[in-house]
Amino acid sequence: MLGTLLLVGCKSQTSSGTTQSGANQTAAAPSSATQSSATPSSAIQSSAAPSSATSSSASSGAATATTLSAATLPAATPSAATARKPPATVPPKPGRSPGDGALPGVRASPTLGAANPTMPVNIYAHAAAGQFSPAVRGVRPLVYVPNGKDSTVSVIDPQARRVLRTFKVDREPQHVVPSHDLKTLWVASDKGRQSVTPIDPRTGKVGQAVPTLDPYNLYFTPDGLHAVVVAENSQRLDFVDPRTMQPQFSIPVPCRGINHMDFSPSGQSVIAACEFSGDVLHIDFKFRAVLGSLHLGGMPQDVKLSPDGQVYYVADMMRGGLYLIDGRGKVPRKLGFIPTGKGTHGLYPSRDATRLFISNRGEGSVSVLNFATRKLIAKWLIPGGGSPDMGSVSPDGKELWLSGRYDDVVYVFSTRTGKVVSTIKVGKGPHGLTYFPQPGRYSLGHTDNYR
Repeated sequence: MLGTLLLVGCKSQTSSGTTQSGANQTAAAPSSATQSSATPSSAIQSSAAPSSATSSSASSGAATATTLSAATLPAATPSAATARKPPATVPPKPGRSPGDGALPGVRASPTLGAANPTMPVNIYAHAAAGQFSPAVRGVRPLVYVPNGKDSTVSVIDPQARRVLRTFKVDREPQHVVPSHDLKTLWVASDKGRQSVTPIDPRTGKVGQAVPTLDPYNLYFTPDGLHAVVVAENSQRLDFVDPRTMQPQFSIPVPCRGINHMDFSPSGQSVIAACEFSGDVLHIDFKFRAVLGSLHLGGMPQDVKLSPDGQVYYVADMMRGGLYLIDGRGKVPRKLGFIPTGKGTHGLYPSRDATRLFISNRGEGSVSVLNFATRKLIAKWLIPGGGSPDMGSVSPDGKELWLSGRYDDVVYVFSTRTGKVVSTIKVGKGPHGLTYFPQPGRYSLGHTDNYR
């Protein structure tokens, strides 16, 4: 049915180098010692305000939009693991909503051009340097690297730039994901028996793996009530208890290879990428339904919402760039396309939310986009090439840490100069690394998504 992500182990190296950098903007102010911040809220307030401009770059490929009616929508179902008993929660019974006919009971999003005075100025405001949750006070900063090809996790001291230890987990770990409450790191392994393995970041203790079907990726709803297992090969999102990982219910999806997503400013819905069918979906978590889809072609990867909540950036690995997507209506709408480089993959906002760092895995570079202008302002090259994949911005915003997927290393970039300041040897096929702890009230999942 579905293929799996191909991981290719290549050369191993340990070196420190420099890079040719384009003109770069200043980095975020450094973080002080871990400080407390606001406690987690149930969701980020308001929905996105309309976009005032579209991308000035040329569009790549034709996009096809589809509004999914109630007759064609896949119904929310219990996950396979709980097929013998009803789900823990019951889907709501929405009334009918007149007008658009996309989904009974779901109100239309604000029309383009309408003002929304409650729009957040910066959805990443609570993830700025120094704004740590009390939940992580005293936790030692470390970098956790899942090595997919040898089924291990390497733990790096970011100050000493060396691996402290490496331990085994279940087959092919894809991502290390901070929990919503910031008290657990989950290692998602989606081959063999398939499981998520808990790590206590305070003690370093590795817990017993919890059998979980097809956990390619993992997210958390803003209210903290559900963890969302991205079951890539099973074509569904499995909602589970965020602490025990016991199944609750599932939402089937009409696409192949669902892999990454990001939340709307209100936290009610997500825009999700499906790499094997080339689609992006608008999924409403409140009503547990797919509202609409947009066929882009290519291989959509990471998804990141702009700080002003107006546009989603979707990386496309095959077409080498970013799609700009308006996700406010039921059906996602393409605003434009920005070429960045071969194998566009991971997306990471700077700590001050002024720039977006874009890993180009196929050419060994990182492109830098200015959020305000939606234009590229720099490209950082890895000397001799490389394969930058997924990772995290350091808590103080001074560094960008990315796994070298095909080179068995981790790259550390200076976000001020764009130079590679360290290259650290790890296991085979490193993928979704996490630098933890990070500023933020809570985690929405993946490797670096905090609010």
